[in-house]
Amino acid sequence: MDADQPHILVVDDDNRLRALLRRYLVDNGFAVTTAADGAEARAKLAAFTFDLMILDVMMPGEDGLTLTAALRDEMATPILLLTAMGEPEDRIAGLESGADDYLPKPFEPRELLLRIQSILRRVAPSPPPPSAPVKLGDFVFDPGRGELRRGDERIHLTTAELGLLRVLAQQPGETVTRDDLTERSRISGNARTVDVQVTRLRRKIEPDPRLPRYIQTVRGEGYVLRPDV
Repeated sequence: MDADQPHILVVDDDNRLRALLRRYLVDNGFAVTTAADGAEARAKLAAFTFDLMILDVMMPGEDGLTLTAALRDEMATPILLLTAMGEPEDRIAGLESGADDYLPKPFEPRELLLRIQSILRRVAPSPPPPSAPVKLGDFVFDPGRGELRRGDERIHLTTAELGLLRVLAQQPGETVTRDDLTERSRISGNARTVDVQVTRLRRKIEPDPRLPRYIQTVRGEGYVLRPDV
């Protein structure tokens, strides 16, 4: 998978539709992982980071609305719901559960692509003023380029992770509150969402994520980035 490709998780119990969506999205420049139900989706979410989820509402077991509401307490990954139910109240229920958009079936593949592109543009943080690269052990983060590298290897960051790291890198050594991080990185969610994204960042950067050296918690306030001098 190319580090520059947005990574999408497609969750649908219809094998044929799942395969068609995967092929269409790959052909249009996305990296795609698929899951057949909520349980498999949770396993994939635990193993990978995603820039967006496409989630079917009508699934056996844990339905899409229930899964969306549960995930909103854990992560800020944008969610696009697909459903055969096209009534306005159904769309409202989907948005109230925490979805970013809602597309009734059947749909034109081109419309799906446009909605995905719109969501990704909306959640992408605005570029901050240029600031110097920071060294984090074996890693170097360049805020201007939006790149995290370890030597010649570019490390994939989700839009939320990139937004958080950019904000922290603008004020190295200074505490940034959770509310400030949410607003400036344009993460949709709350303080818990920030905590989840920081945990994901630590897994990528820290030698021991349980004892963070670079992204440290300031109890009751927020986080501080302490790069190498």
